[in-house]
Amino acid sequence: MPKKKKPSILKEIREKQLPEINFAYQKAISYSQLSMFNECPKKWSLQYREGHKQFTSSIHTVFGTALHEVLQHYLTVMYEKSFVEADKLNTSEMLEETLREEYVKQYKSNNKQHFSSSEELREFYEDGVEIIREFAKRKKKYFSKRGWHLVGCEVPVKVTPHKYKPNLLLQGYLDVVMYHEPTQTFKIIDIKTSKSGWNKTLKSDENKQLQLVLYKKYFSELYNVPVEKIEVEFFIVKRKLYKSEDFVIRRIQIFTPPSGKVKMNRVTKSLNDFIDGAFGKDGYLDKDHQPTPHKNCHWCPFNKTHLCSATY
Repeated sequence: MPKKKKPSILKEIREKQLPEINFAYQKAISYSQLSMFNECPKKWSLQYREGHKQFTSSIHTVFGTALHEVLQHYLTVMYEKSFVEADKLNTSEMLEETLREEYVKQYKSNNKQHFSSSEELREFYEDGVEIIREFAKRKKKYFSKRGWHLVGCEVPVKVTPHKYKPNLLLQGYLDVVMYHEPTQTFKIIDIKTSKSGWNKTLKSDENKQLQLVLYKKYFSELYNVPVEKIEVEFFIVKRKLYKSEDFVIRRIQIFTPPSGKVKMNRVTKSLNDFIDGAFGKDGYLDKDHQPTPHKNCHWCPFNKTHLCSATY
């Protein structure tokens, strides 16, 4: 049976050449910078403008990176080959190897100081195995092949978001991008790892929603796709399940944030406020950014140091 021809738009997106950043006169900004600035301008200033880089990795970031890689590889094989070939993958072995490699990488970044234990790594590994097992079992519920194509994983976005400050480039990578050929619509999926899922408070956190709405806006502009033809979705995977007598708890949770015109305008304003408050035409603004006391101050690496004395 001849292989079905793929839509030409997949090739166009995959082969599109994006601008390289010339760090001699350009600066890269990202969603993580915007999110940090919104949370606390002082923290952003200390880390990015003043260069007080802090080690921020943890077992959670190591696990998130490793699980992303395994799930993305599984999806790639599933769409480029078949369900059968994807199920043949030794995902448990892949996860163990990727966890180990990512931990060693972050361990070296931390001046060869350990930040987890073998027992904790084993616990997270076992949680990951259970997540992948359920994902593989229920994959057709979340990722259909009827009319759907995988555009790619880690699809790049790199744009100049502010017309008066062309020296700034916003860059990001989209975890998973899907294309539905019958309706000519795209879906941008962001994979999130969580201990037990997102509650109402996490779902309503605009700082979390910013990421996908920004990606939707600039994916549309960069790849010439009508914004109304793009859907966004958080694909949340849970490490722990808590028993309930009322309903079955799954390890996978889907959350579709609002991403219409009102939300997109709000996100665009948030990004512009960040750029105008942090950058001039030729680089960082020489400005004393003030801290925003917040419940997360407790976890801030600059908390109660000579660099920042904000308390909450």
